[in-house]
Amino acid sequence: MSHDVIVIGGSFAGLSAALQLARARRRLLVVDAGRPRNRFARASHGFLGQDGRAPAAIVESARTQVLAYPTAEFIAGEATEARQCDGEFEVALASGATHHARGLILATGVVDELPDVPGLRERWGATVLHCPYCHGYEVAARRLGVLATGPQALHQALLLPDWSPDVTLFTNGVVAPDDVQRAALQARGVRLEAEPVTALLGEAPLLSGVRLADGRVAALDALFTVSRTRPASALAEQLGCAFDEGPFGPVIRTSDRKETTVPGVFAAGDAARPAHNATWASADGVTAGIAAHQSLAIPLASPAAPLAAR
Repeated sequence: MSHDVIVIGGSFAGLSAALQLARARRRLLVVDAGRPRNRFARASHGFLGQDGRAPAAIVESARTQVLAYPTAEFIAGEATEARQCDGEFEVALASGATHHARGLILATGVVDELPDVPGLRERWGATVLHCPYCHGYEVAARRLGVLATGPQALHQALLLPDWSPDVTLFTNGVVAPDDVQRAALQARGVRLEAEPVTALLGEAPLLSGVRLADGRVAALDALFTVSRTRPASALAEQLGCAFDEGPFGPVIRTSDRKETTVPGVFAAGDAARPAHNATWASADGVTAGIAAHQSLAIPLASPAAPLAAR
């Protein structure tokens, strides 16, 4: 059976796109491998109406709402291949099944490439964190650190004093603040530590401190760091979508309507934007879903046409 649109990825972005298509009464299929980026976090924060809920609970509720519409279907599985075929898109699953659609929405997400420091990976999403807006409130007024992986560490370190007066930037041989940056960090009360971090300490997922290369231990309750990201799926590359290099890794290039450089293929969520946040992912999914519907309903419309009536 051919669908109007196949949405690949069933988390915040994918389900937000699917909901728009379901309400437009389009035949859609959501394919989800069940490995969302936020599966390591206990709660999602800063997401209006969902603050403090477990990401899995949010997704389960959203999926139930989408599947209440009769034109929506869901498959738990991994999409491994995608190609254009006879004016449609063909998507192959790891199970061997294939599905066809007139349009695709890629909400496949990204994978975090974490610093190679003993004890860090098992604390990811609990006491090793990536975003102060997502997790800063939960560790406010505690001993916080920033493990530098690139220049973004300076930005994080300057933000964190709004959550805690006890912040240390571990430059880790990666960043070397100049005089102006040092003065800004000092004005914000941020300490600098140049000795490399060699291990995280405490009973995981809790954190009690970090061991430094010279043997000293710096006491900490939470550590922020910026991971490099890579696409969680090769589908965009297989389809020939263009990529841009973002501050954290490659990003699928999209228009304001979230259409990729391949007509009929849309992308939403962390894989298709440089900055990452649950609300942004959901909002981009809404844009992609509406734009995908309009590309089917009015295929000759100008790309600059409004997404919705004003």
